[in-house]
Amino acid sequence: MFDRHGGEMPSDDLTTLARADAARLKHLAEEILPRLGDMEVLKSGTGLVMLPMRDTVQGVEFHLGEVLVAEAHVRLPSGTEGYGMVTGRDIERAMAMALLDAALSDGTAADRIRAFIEAEAQAQQAEDTETLRRIEATRVDMETF
Repeated sequence: MFDRHGGEMPSDDLTTLARADAARLKHLAEEILPRLGDMEVLKSGTGLVMLPMRDTVQGVEFHLGEVLVAEAHVRLPSGTEGYGMVTGRDIERAMAMALLDAALSDGTAADRIRAFIEAEAQAQQAEDTETLRRIEATRVDMETF
């Protein structure tokens, strides 16, 4: 999420990593892990975060409830930090996300990670388009009743 110079990974990349296929995400992190050296785990665990929503009629934000998340925060020997948070309790998945975040910020295997993010983003876009297509097929025009 943040590199040692205060740079930030684009939020689209973090969103893509958070939604990435868990098995592929973990596999890539395992491939890159030996290149990172002895990293420090600053945080690893589960917790609850508030789920914000917006009332579309009144335009008011409110909290719908709490969501269980797994999160990890790591620091590489270079000082570069990485962060990962995913819904659920899969701490390994959050750790894999944090490792890839740190590695990308540090420049370690950046081409490989960037290619992974782009491939996952395309797959997610295709999945979202298909979901919207299925939802649209069930839409009812109340004017016709």
